[in-house]
Amino acid sequence: MSYLALSEPVIRTLTQREPGEAIVHALNALLLEDSYLLEVDANERSITFRLAFHLQGFMPDWKVDCEYNRLGSAPKELDVGFLSVPPDDTDAITVFPDIVVHQRGPAGVNYLIIECKKTTSRKTIFNRDIEKLVGYKHQQDLAYTHALFLVLSTDGAPGVAAARWVD
Repeated sequence: MSYLALSEPVIRTLTQREPGEAIVHALNALLLEDSYLLEVDANERSITFRLAFHLQGFMPDWKVDCEYNRLGSAPKELDVGFLSVPPDDTDAITVFPDIVVHQRGPAGVNYLIIECKKTTSRKTIFNRDIEKLVGYKHQQDLAYTHALFLVLSTDGAPGVAAARWVD
């Protein structure tokens, strides 16, 4: 598969970590097959669903879910300063991750969490997503192995404007 749809800096950033190759393939598939969603600035959930769909194909040993809010059978809670909201909050800024790659269930493994923003989103909320990712990575009961922040270009040519691993 060609990587022509992604810039070299994005590819270099993504492939610094183990799941990066699968993410590169999934993003490339998104841009090749679903660029219309980016061109028309579709809802972020529509775009992240398609990215998760493509990612599942490149990570067959894992479950890839969108906005998954469970820790076993209980709702996930994230204790991050101003982002502490009830786990069933679906109206405002939530702590439901855009995409998770994991093993479901009480003994599950949280492998990868991805937060995405569009370039047409308010830039002031980007820091909140980074803070959420730090929380999901470091909160003991969640402890995701990898956390990734993506900025998807929706204000011109479809693409990936930025990719950042969060530690």
